Amino acid sequence: MIGHLRANLFLLAFTLVLCSVIYPLTLLGIGQTFFQHQAQGSLLQDEKGNLVGSRLIGQPFTSPEYFQPRPSASVDKPYNAAASGASNWGASHYLLRDRVARQLGPIAKFKSGAHQGELAGPQVEAWFKKQPSGFVAGWAKDHSGLAEQWVKDNTEAVARWLDQKEGEGKAETAKAAKAFFQSFSKQHPGNWPTVEEIPGPDKKTIKQIKPVTEGPDIQAYLFDAWLQSHHDADLEPVPADLVMASGSGLDPHITLKNAQYQLDRVADAWAKKINKGKATLQKEISDLLNDKAEAPLGGRGGVKQINVQEMNLALHARYDEAASSN
Repeated sequence: MIGHLRANLFLLAFTLVLCSVIYPLTLLGIGQTFFQHQAQGSLLQDEKGNLVGSRLIGQPFTSPEYFQPRPSASVDKPYNAAASGASNWGASHYLLRDRVARQLGPIAKFKSGAHQGELAGPQVEAWFKKQPSGFVAGWAKDHSGLAEQWVKDNTEAVARWLDQKEGEGKAETAKAAKAFFQSFSKQHPGNWPTVEEIPGPDKKTIKQIKPVTEGPDIQAYLFDAWLQSHHDADLEPVPADLVMASGSGLDPHITLKNAQYQLDRVADAWAKKINKGKATLQKEISDLLNDKAEAPLGGRGGVKQINVQEMNLALHARYDEAASSN
């Protein structure tokens, strides 16, 4: 009996040491010796040596002079590594259609016709200005699900508008959406509600509603409504990964085709920022894209991709000093 107990205890101790000490230390040693960069999280540094993120996790970029990653559907905030995941919306889900339409609104271009090569956004704004004064309230009534989602996305500003405490009435989003859009449309007919941040007490920023008749919010939220009333609009195809989130919601890569679609905007923004010819910049940035493009499995499979963070760091290092001197 004692012999069996001793053998079992020895086996338990041996297994614990082997699996919980020797094996992890071996992997740690191999990782730190041969794959140190990957073992440390594939961290990225700027030209000054400051840590700016990981090449494995996407980050939001909104400035026009930088390439923008694919949308993120992670919970709470974009590219939230603590809550990775997809939206799980089906192809026919109205919220997925709305999200894609909002991505398309500011970037869609005409393929042919009188506005060939131009962005569709200004046409969406012009169409909105011709709508009846109560259009926004009517839109919220006809698209109640989208109106509720808008309220959820802007809870703080809506609560302030309705003179509620922040978060009050979250369970009655439909009621809040109806009250807000009716009130806003009555006070600001012919305007669309957008949210702006202003200085608040204790050096904190607060969000409040701002009425607008043009801008990216109108281009985004009303693009689908504009498109449904302009069935003959011939628009350029857009790369799918420009408007669709990845399964993880964290993907830092975009396809080379996606990057090339954004190239005109990026080159134009840098040209204005550093006072350099757009055509020259477009050629330089295009060459940089081709240099940084890589396909999975060492080029043996899949399409060429661009790591957005690495590409934007390269743009920053190459052009930002020239921009600061202007």
